[in-house]
Amino acid sequence: MNRLSITERARIIGLLIEGNSLRATSRICDVSINTVTKLLVDVGCASADYQNKTLRNLTCKRIQCDEIWAFCYAKAKNVTPEIAEKIPGAGDVWTWVAIDPDTKLVPSYWIGRRDLANAREFIGDLASRLASRVQITTDGLRVYAEAIEGAFGCEVDYAMLVKIYGNEAPSDSRYSPPECIACQQANVIGWPDKRHISTSHVERQNLTMRMSMRRFTRLTNGFSKKLENHICHVALHFMYYNFCRVHKSLRVTPAMAAGVSDHVWTIEEIASLLI
Repeated sequence: MNRLSITERARIIGLLIEGNSLRATSRICDVSINTVTKLLVDVGCASADYQNKTLRNLTCKRIQCDEIWAFCYAKAKNVTPEIAEKIPGAGDVWTWVAIDPDTKLVPSYWIGRRDLANAREFIGDLASRLASRVQITTDGLRVYAEAIEGAFGCEVDYAMLVKIYGNEAPSDSRYSPPECIACQQANVIGWPDKRHISTSHVERQNLTMRMSMRRFTRLTNGFSKKLENHICHVALHFMYYNFCRVHKSLRVTPAMAAGVSDHVWTIEEIASLLI
């Protein structure tokens, strides 16, 4: 690792960001897979630390929250007691994501199980980064209500957008969910503006994650084998998304739109976080 130049590191990071697997990146760059893995872990940790320090006192007005599924080593139904003891974190892994629909910034994310404890951690982290009252929209997952009330109290305008799906007969060959036939808005806390009760932006961010990280690709063998690598790759993804990737509609990066950065970062700058 210490022998790699900034340019070489940036090339490896760029390939990982664009959705290549560890082994594909290793072959393209003609380096050991251990080198690629170590770089991913190191730059992922550096990215997480930088965002944790930088994304503070944000002036977001609206936030959308959702969670996206993946798994580590094996799906939950296939995790035996032996696997659970041998591989920490094996099973279903959920990434909780918050996005500002105005600046497209992702101020907070959390990786864990899909339960109340992790919802509290996620919403608590989100609340610590915001400078003023916001409007929050989530899907109908019940744990959000308790987590948001615990973190914000009454100092938030919170609504749920509950999607209603058609009653289609289950099929072993069907992979996508049933057709959404209606959406119901439910005010939970405060007075949320009905015009902005939506989860469209955060659901689009879920697609961006699946397209940008190989380990999120469905129906492949590219899934994460170690939870640590999974966490570091997600941190790297959001570092690139927030600071490097120019949003097509905004013409600037989300970090610039939110006033967190004054320029478009290069991948070399991300690599330089390790120095």
